[in-house]
This record gives sequence, C-alpha cells and structure tokens, in this order.
Amino acid sequence: MKSVTRIHSRTAVLRDENIDTDRIIPARFLTTTERAGLGKFCFNDWRYTQDGGNNPAFPLNQPEAHGCSILVAGRNFGCGSSREHAPWALLDYGIQAVLCSEIADIFRGNALKNGLLAIVLADAEHHWLLQHPGVELSIDVREQAIELPDGGRIHFTLEPFARHCLLNGVDQLGFLLQHNDAITHYEHHQEKAA
Repeated sequence: MKSVTRIHSRTAVLRDENIDTDRIIPARFLTTTERAGLGKFCFNDWRYTQDGGNNPAFPLNQPEAHGCSILVAGRNFGCGSSREHAPWALLDYGIQAVLCSEIADIFRGNALKNGLLAIVLADAEHHWLLQHPGVELSIDVREQAIELPDGGRIHFTLEPFARHCLLNGVDQLGFLLQHNDAITHYEHHQEKAA
C-alpha cells in the first residue's frame, strides 16, 4: 500500500443514493484475490451498455469526469454486502477518495484499510459538493482538511489508526511487521517468565 498524504483533483459526482457494493463491482467479478485489473469492472452494469460500449448516461463516462480521482457520491455509499473488492475496484479505476454524507461502516473500514480515503461530511458540505461537480479540491490527510477553491476548508475526522496507516502506507499486517522486534522481545520475555 502506498502512503496517502495529499490528494488534489477535480471531483466526479454520482448523485444516486444507496449505491451498494454490488453496483460498485458485481458479484460475478469476485473470483479473484488480485487487486490489479478490477477497475475495468468498476460500476460494470451501470458503466457499459449491453454490447460492451460505454453507456453515455453514466456520469463517470462524461468527458468532464475523466481523470477525476475524487468521487462525491450520494448518501449511503457502499451499503450492502461486505467485499474488499469494492474499494480495490475503485482504486484500480483511479478513484483515491470518496466523499459523502453517509458511507456504510463496513465499506468505509475496508476502504481505509486498503488505501482508499473514505470521508464522511456534514449534510450541508456534501450538498454543496454534489451541486458543484468538477470543483478542484485538495485533501490533506495529515491536517484532516479539504481545501476548497475559494480558500475555505472542510474539516473531517479519521480514526487515528486508519490515519496513521494511510500516512505511512501500511496496512494492518504491515503495521504489525513494523513492530516485529518488540513483539519478539515480548514473546521472549513471556517464555522466560513461564
């Protein structure tokens, strides 16, 4: 996992509410544990027409959404079944951050563990971003702030451990491995005491 300290991008907007994990990546694509390549299946049934072409009605297929790495989504994003493939697909597609007034807890946990910044906003801030697609934002993970084009800031909160892992580019296993010497030292002393 690479460190996530700052993200600067225009926003792409998906106004739909209750976008579940099956809509993010349909269950039929969950046959792999490889992260690479899942981006082509991201929003598959919404993004493509039946003949495999790009669906012109899908918001992320619009020219103004190309290259955007910040997704502003409708309320209750990532609901439904738990699957790590959903954040993997979004990351592989090029999305680095999801902003919303309500993000499903399991999805948010999976996202943060895998390097996808999932930020819960107040309703008014979320509404403003939904109404201004394509706005340029800078997200500072260390400061836990989103910088707006007019110089204003939106503050957000990350759980301290998730923030530490994002800033240092480690997942839970990587964090434990960073403390391998201390763990070995503790185990050695426990064996002596027994």
